[in-house]
Amino acid sequence: MSRSLLQASHGPPLLTTTAEYALRALAELATGGPAEAVTATDLAIRTGVPEAYLSKVLRRLVSHGLLHGAKGHGGGFMLARPARRIHFIEVLEAVDSMPSANRCVFGRPQCSERNPCLLHPAWSKMKDAFVEWARTTTLAEVSGTRTGREDG
Repeated sequence: MSRSLLQASHGPPLLTTTAEYALRALAELATGGPAEAVTATDLAIRTGVPEAYLSKVLRRLVSHGLLHGAKGHGGGFMLARPARRIHFIEVLEAVDSMPSANRCVFGRPQCSERNPCLLHPAWSKMKDAFVEWARTTTLAEVSGTRTGREDG
């Protein structure tokens, strides 16, 4: 099994499997031609993602307006807008993979700036940095082009 690009060198991945698969699929589509629709089967092969799992992820991305999907001959999936206009935060929100604002690392029901656990300050900094990264990073940055596809 290959190590994920979004996985730390030791330990658990930084993103959920669903988020990683969504980002892999979208990055692959971002590298394609402007009007190239890619089938779920071909996308699964290109990304190394199980097709059944990927199909569910793709449906979620379509329902959140990140992809267009067409059935039948010549059908497949393509980005709904240029890669430079699709931010990681949108992808992560579409697959419910953003860190919870109220989650306590120690599992406390009440953890906030006013009632912090021991890890709250460090966890908040990491979470804020992650959200900023997701808010500012686009598919164009990972698809090999800074401008992204011009269609859509």
